[in-house]
Amino acid sequence: MRPIHFLPSVVRVQRYDSAGPIARHHEGLLDANEIHTGFHLSGTVTEPATSSEPEMVCSVAISFDRCKITSVTCGCGNKDIFYCAHVVALSLYRVRRPEQVKLHLPISETLFQMNRDQLQKFVQYLITVHHTEVLPTAQKLADEILSQNSEINQVHGAPDPTAGASVDDENCWHLDEEQVQEQVKLFLSQGGYHGSGKQLNLLFSKVREMLKMRDSNGARMLTLITEQFMADPRLALWRQQGTTMTDKYRQLWDELGALWMCIVLNPHCKLEQKAAWLRQLKKWNSVDVCPLEDGNHGNELPNLTNALPQGAHGNQDLGTRPHRTVFTRAIEACDLHWQDSHLQHIINDDLYTNYCYHDNTENSLFDSRGWPLWHEHVPTACARVDALRSHGYPREALRLAIAIVNTLRRQQQKQLEIFRNHKKDLLHKGVTSITNLEGWVGHPLDPIGTLFSTLMETGRGDEDSPQGGFLDFSASTMSSSKHSELHLFPSTRRFLEEGESYLALAVETALMGLGQQRIMPDGLYAQEKVCRNEEHLIAKLQEVDLDDTLVKIFRKQAVFLLEGGPYSGLGELIYRESVPMHTFAKYLFTCLLPHDAELAYKIALRAMRLPVLESTAPSGDMSRPHHIVSVVPNRYPRWFTLSHIESQQCELASTMLTAAKGDARRLETVLESIQKNIHSSSHIFKLAQDAFKIATLMDSLPDITLLKVSLELGLQVMRMTLSTLNWRRREMVRWLVTCATEVGVYALDSIMQSWFTLFTPTEATSIVATTVMSNSTIVRLHLDCHQQENLASSARTLALQCAMKDPQNCALSALTLCEKDHIAFETAYQIVLDAATTGMSYTQLFTIARYMEHRGYPMRAYKLATLAMAHLNLSYNQDTHPAINDVLWACALSHSLGKNELAAIIPLVVKSVKCATVLSDILRRCTLTTPGMVALHSRRNSGKLMSLDKAPLRQLLDATIGAYINTTHSRLTHISPRHYSEFIEFLSKARETFLMAHDGHIQFTQFIDNLKQIYKGKKKLMMLVRERFG
Repeated sequence: MRPIHFLPSVVRVQRYDSAGPIARHHEGLLDANEIHTGFHLSGTVTEPATSSEPEMVCSVAISFDRCKITSVTCGCGNKDIFYCAHVVALSLYRVRRPEQVKLHLPISETLFQMNRDQLQKFVQYLITVHHTEVLPTAQKLADEILSQNSEINQVHGAPDPTAGASVDDENCWHLDEEQVQEQVKLFLSQGGYHGSGKQLNLLFSKVREMLKMRDSNGARMLTLITEQFMADPRLALWRQQGTTMTDKYRQLWDELGALWMCIVLNPHCKLEQKAAWLRQLKKWNSVDVCPLEDGNHGNELPNLTNALPQGAHGNQDLGTRPHRTVFTRAIEACDLHWQDSHLQHIINDDLYTNYCYHDNTENSLFDSRGWPLWHEHVPTACARVDALRSHGYPREALRLAIAIVNTLRRQQQKQLEIFRNHKKDLLHKGVTSITNLEGWVGHPLDPIGTLFSTLMETGRGDEDSPQGGFLDFSASTMSSSKHSELHLFPSTRRFLEEGESYLALAVETALMGLGQQRIMPDGLYAQEKVCRNEEHLIAKLQEVDLDDTLVKIFRKQAVFLLEGGPYSGLGELIYRESVPMHTFAKYLFTCLLPHDAELAYKIALRAMRLPVLESTAPSGDMSRPHHIVSVVPNRYPRWFTLSHIESQQCELASTMLTAAKGDARRLETVLESIQKNIHSSSHIFKLAQDAFKIATLMDSLPDITLLKVSLELGLQVMRMTLSTLNWRRREMVRWLVTCATEVGVYALDSIMQSWFTLFTPTEATSIVATTVMSNSTIVRLHLDCHQQENLASSARTLALQCAMKDPQNCALSALTLCEKDHIAFETAYQIVLDAATTGMSYTQLFTIARYMEHRGYPMRAYKLATLAMAHLNLSYNQDTHPAINDVLWACALSHSLGKNELAAIIPLVVKSVKCATVLSDILRRCTLTTPGMVALHSRRNSGKLMSLDKAPLRQLLDATIGAYINTTHSRLTHISPRHYSEFIEFLSKARETFLMAHDGHIQFTQFIDNLKQIYKGKKKLMMLVRERFG
């Protein structure tokens, strides 16, 4: 008989607990009903009553095998992925109080010990106690046993649910697969709402926890999750509509792919397991809607096994490789193995060194110190580290991580030496080869994040290993003879520099990864992931307090990055489409500034470039300090995150400006860098505003150097936006004048002297010059009379220049600005006269004319009004035209000046105005008073009223009557009945005008008779005409 293993420990039960504190309910267990028979445990759990719920008693049954719970049932009816609280309570009761639970043999062993009478009594009592439940089944079984040919008699023996499984049978923890599928399906159907994304991430975390405990259900559970993800109907819908999945949903798929990578790299999995996973992964991979690795683009990156001799796809042609899905890397990882002897030594041996090893080649197995190196495609090597950690081998993961980092440090040193040896030639040619097709930061496998986490968690003692075993991959079994303290791993420190810590190594690894020069990937999602991962890694670094050791590492890496050539994103040679270093450089600048300001500024200034927005430097062009190497010079790349990148560039510049306050040399250097590298007017304007705020802080005197930097940036913005549309342009102009005012009177004078390169004529006169001439500016600058006059002279000169260039929009402002200088004012007036016949509209001329009258120049106002009338044309139906008030004003002005002026303007009115009601209004006003009667200074004269029978009013009267006649015929052409009453009123007004003539009555009667004859078909209307006018 097989020995009976007791239930698992608290830690193992906790893994499947969904009820919070795992011991919360075990005290409510009724131990009188606890029965442990063979491999079966049963009992009842009483859940105490609450204010809202009555007491609940649940019957629980648990089967177990070799320290694993293999099946559970509970009367509570709760459906969940994890064990309910009652199952946990029963399990813990058995674990914690074994002396209170009597252990019974499996029921088959007990029955074997009974004689025939005992067996019959046993069966009859069982049926009696549960006759309603088991009697039908008992009778059926009895009939089958008594039948010789029944199926039950063909099988030797009988089943025993308490006896456990066979030694050769698979045994694994109980997992309710149906519930897993239902839960995942539910979360996916919620589309990210109601916290479903968080719940799915918790499921992924549970899978990782299972892997770490080496629970075979981890792969089972992930398979169930993946099947539901693949069955998500939204995948087909998005593919059909050509839309992209949400960012959070995309990240869930990334985690799914990473988990499969960990599973297939399980160092102790069997070959048949890996083969089954490979078949399943290929099946999912072949589905049309399977998400691609980089979002919507098929990124043709190198196969992850290219760098390994053991890789089966090392020579695959890039052009023939299909699109890569989220499962592609896991499929490729199935070709990887752990049998490499060098790899086994690295992972298993803290003392693995070779001090006599003198192979100094690129792929040497040891460095000059005799420390082991591991040359492999970096993301793949780091995936091994992640797999070791995920499967509960933290010490082995640490050993491999240290070997990888030491390899990266050695490669960095070698690359620096190579670049130094060929630096002159490379800089002269301005070209080099691509070294990093794949970036480590933002990579789907997150290699730098894996190394950083492994080293940081080891340094903090966060890692634990429940089994604590070393790996013996040659035998594919676990060795338990080498247990040791796993938190600090003191022996592993052999491969660290003197005084170096895991934390220091983690920081240096992150700096190397962030500083790697890499090509910007295709696709929106892949590009956003690069930015997101970079910011996430920097946030982790910011949690570390810098000590002297870490500052040394920062300095060392900063020098490496500056001198690293094409291998560094901060090197002198940079590709046009390289991922910019602005965010990383800002972090480096902040960290280095208190310790090495010169180095900090070198880093930040080097990182300011954004070559993707610049033209390619020709080969051999030494006029530019940093050559730009274009990988594909004729293609403008689709950088979806360009606006974010430019904002980060702006943040870096702002950080430098803030730090450089008070240092004129630094400020000048930063200013030059901004002017050279930032191409967005909005961002330069923001920097100008930032510099202005920093320079004029309330608690200190203004920093004049920083104010000048602010002004220079503002001037650049003005030049950049002068000929382009920008909705913030007026705000920018007003701000620039404010900034120039703070700098001083010479700055204001300077921008007015060179206005044509900075402002439009309208901006220069209406905003710049007007603000400069205001009292508030004079008071702010504390100007004496001489300074005021010089500034005013510059403003007048600007105004006249603008009026010459754009008289339509600037003439009035020029006149206003030149009021106090007679010569300038006369010049501005002459500019208006010269432009009146060609380039100015009647509206502009009327406006200036009214201004002249207001300033006491009625004759000049009259002159401009006559020029305006020449441009005007009012048709018969424009009785609400906005220019009517100007016409009435012009006639009133002429009438007030005298008969000659009125006689001169009336022909212009008659020529320009065809609207009868307007003409009659003018006629009536002219007959009320004598021309020139209200002269200047309100003096009255006693002249006679002008006669309507003589010029010029006779001409106006005839034109008005003619206008009424023409308008009447025009209206009658398309009149409708609803306008009849309005038309009759119009004729009434016409009669009033007709009657002003001496023979007006006769003319109007003839006019009405003609209408009745011509339009006799409009009977109803003519009837209304006869009723009113006879």
